[in-house]
Amino acid sequence: MHTHTTAPVVLDRREGPYGEVVLRRHGELLQIIANGCFLMDTSDGRSERLLVDAARDALDDRPAPDVLIGGLGVGFSLAHAAADPRWGRIAVVERERAIIDWHRGGPLAGLSGAALADSRTEILHTDLVAYVEGTDDTFDALCLDIDNGPDWTVTEGNNSLYSPAGLASCKARLNPGGVLAVWSAQPSSIFEDSLRNAGFCGVRTKEIPVARGVPDVVHLGVRAA
Repeated sequence: MHTHTTAPVVLDRREGPYGEVVLRRHGELLQIIANGCFLMDTSDGRSERLLVDAARDALDDRPAPDVLIGGLGVGFSLAHAAADPRWGRIAVVERERAIIDWHRGGPLAGLSGAALADSRTEILHTDLVAYVEGTDDTFDALCLDIDNGPDWTVTEGNNSLYSPAGLASCKARLNPGGVLAVWSAQPSSIFEDSLRNAGFCGVRTKEIPVARGVPDVVHLGVRAA
């Protein structure tokens, strides 16, 4: 385990519509901080990759399924999806212009450059909640990683995504047999119930072992075929 003797260095700091976002380097890691709250860093990526794989595995063997990834973050989910030739269209919704800029030729380009150059990839600069409520677009998989989980949202507005209306909107964005996968820092039986109440079937929770503490999880639900 590396111990960081150096203090974090701020690479960019922006005031966005949802408050302040900061990109900083701490030793070899790049970290994203939102309104003083640590969001994510480039240390692992295991759970972001599992989020995408769990969604893919839950789908039937339809050719080239389309996926919507909620949250660009440090780019692990996007890079992992683009590295899999089985996916069709890969759309990523990110509401922070700063984060998109950090990937397009900024410090995070090393993680996502190849994925952004992939012709299947498209970045949508918009709020995820507004997007799922307002678009007619449909996908075979929705992979959502915009919070620390349904019980611990980064901003107040994100709560509505996990509400009955928000889950109904997510379901409406899915093609029949499509899968909703939601990352969470801890299992939530309440959220499992919410998925069932919203009419999702095959609801289950997949654990991602972490070095210590409570495992991360991916909550899965399928729109009936």
